[in-house]
Amino acid sequence: MWILHISSIEEFKKEILEHKGLSVVDFWAERCGPCRMLGPIIEQLADEHKDIKIAKVNVDENQELAATFQVSSIPVVFFLKDGQVVDRIIGANPLIVYQEKIAEHSAPAKAAE
Repeated sequence: MWILHISSIEEFKKEILEHKGLSVVDFWAERCGPCRMLGPIIEQLADEHKDIKIAKVNVDENQELAATFQVSSIPVVFFLKDGQVVDRIIGANPLIVYQEKIAEHSAPAKAAE
């Protein structure tokens, strides 16, 4: 399992915003019970999806980054494709909810008919 722990806006830009492909970013805090419940789910996603970038951002240590993403409640998981936010899930949810979002956003875009 490989989870990137983002520690600055500069690192976020380099690792997530400039990344080509799908990224999953968990905004969390140590003091948050639901965030701690979500931790093992994020770890399992990292184990299952080695082809996507998975990161965690501690909002207490990265308040400016949390503000940039208008994080008002935690946990919140953002899904970014090629550096653009395509979806988010607020609150702790079962593993299947995150797996479905990853599958949805990993699928190739459908051509216009």
